[in-house]
Amino acid sequence: MEDFFAQFVAEERVITFVRLSYLLGIAFLLHFVIRLWLVKVLNHLYGRTNLQWYRLLVDHKVPQRALFLLPLVVLQTGADWVPHLPEDLTAFAVRLLNALMILVVARTLDAILETLHTSYYEFAVDTSRPIRSYVQLAKVIVYVFAAILIIAQIADRSPWFFLSGLGALTAILLLVFRDTLLSLVASIQLTGNNLIKKGDWIEMNQFNADGPVVDVALNNVRVRNFDNTLTVIPTHKFLEHSFRNFRAMQESGGRRIMRSVNIDISSIRFLYPEEIDRFRQSSFLKDYIDQKMEELETYHQQYDHEVRSPLDTRWLTNIGTFRAYIFEYLKAHPRINHNLFKLVRQHQPTTQGLPLEVYAFANDTRWDQYEQIQADIFDHIFAISPEFGLRLFQSPSGEDLKLAVGRGGLS
Repeated sequence: MEDFFAQFVAEERVITFVRLSYLLGIAFLLHFVIRLWLVKVLNHLYGRTNLQWYRLLVDHKVPQRALFLLPLVVLQTGADWVPHLPEDLTAFAVRLLNALMILVVARTLDAILETLHTSYYEFAVDTSRPIRSYVQLAKVIVYVFAAILIIAQIADRSPWFFLSGLGALTAILLLVFRDTLLSLVASIQLTGNNLIKKGDWIEMNQFNADGPVVDVALNNVRVRNFDNTLTVIPTHKFLEHSFRNFRAMQESGGRRIMRSVNIDISSIRFLYPEEIDRFRQSSFLKDYIDQKMEELETYHQQYDHEVRSPLDTRWLTNIGTFRAYIFEYLKAHPRINHNLFKLVRQHQPTTQGLPLEVYAFANDTRWDQYEQIQADIFDHIFAISPEFGLRLFQSPSGEDLKLAVGRGGLS
């Protein structure tokens, strides 16, 4: 009787071992088929199809991750097929398989969210609002719930048991994840109010950031500076500090030119009659000269009986005519945005001379083109100023002093 019982137990062990080996063999075979054959088929179709949505799914490994559910499903459903296993061991193995399946599902959802993020920028009509922060928030929610479900499966407890315990840990979580929570709120406000997006040129002096935005994420914003360095700024800092966004300037189609030239005050004088006749030949100044001469003539006729000295008369000055010329030159310039404000004005005189400021907007906001437009305008101003009898001021250099000594100007 004992020999029969021993033989029966041995047969049970053999059956258990054989069936368990079959089950594991099928699962591992399926795993290798997926890795070595199905994935290659997916990659082969990737190179032969023109379906953009399929290419995005494969790029982000959505089908590759989802296929690894199959071996786990086989192991879980085949657990009852293997007899005579200890119930505790079988139950733990099933719970472990469930936990692995939850992890695979979470990773698949992660890949799906990345696919949606990429497709948004490729297929959406309006991509002005960045959604990376929302995608990352969705990922955080997915992995948090996945972690709770995995722990609940392994511990053989209801997920509600762990969810109810989170209330006691709220204070600790708020302390540990303070920056993350602040960045989450800031990211939603920045993207929801369209304050910042990828490609915006921003300037934030507190972090020495000056350049285009490379990425707007949940925790940080990356800015590529003009020296090709990257500045990584916590997202919540954008609610604590001021920053300048040049997007409105780019969308307006005009970039401001505001630069002055310093006129040597000793060169400012009245115009000679022959100079007025010469300037009247200019298409830029003809209307101005005619208008001013008519105005002066009316003034002199009106107050002729009171004029007792040349000091009582009015006349054209070279600085005023020069200012009018620059303004007309800007009005005719093809690379100035004429829909935006323009002005040529004087500033308070200083020891460096009389600042004459040009205020206008270039019609090209690109940095290199803007600098070229600005330089062309001031090249012309520098070169044309002697025609009006004006000298531009600059501090004396060593060569100036040598020339002055050579001419006997210094003793």
